[in-house]
Amino acid sequence: MEAKAVAKFVRFGPRKVGQVLNLIRGKSAEEALRILKFTPRSSALAVEKTLKSAVANLRSARDPGQMRITEAYVGQGPTLKRMRPSAMGRGAQFKRKTCHITIKIENIELRK
Repeated sequence: MEAKAVAKFVRFGPRKVGQVLNLIRGKSAEEALRILKFTPRSSALAVEKTLKSAVANLRSARDPGQMRITEAYVGQGPTLKRMRPSAMGRGAQFKRKTCHITIKIENIELRK
């Protein structure tokens, strides 16, 4: 069985979130949560929240150790245009990037 969680309009750049997703792709959900807990990136909190949502969406298994991340990818969201004070009373525009995080997990079948 497979479950999916999507976090949209997350206010981090897609490149920085992609670096965090590369750490957990293909791992079990329990191991990925451990990795994210000690990852020194602020975007790791958003990825952890999305992963916990995917685990909750998969109702067939209760143990995160029995779940494996099959897909983890990030897409670019809309760019928010903001103003910052600049020299001589002017305003300078800067762009705040957003992204969409998608994580799919599946239940690992126990083989004896």
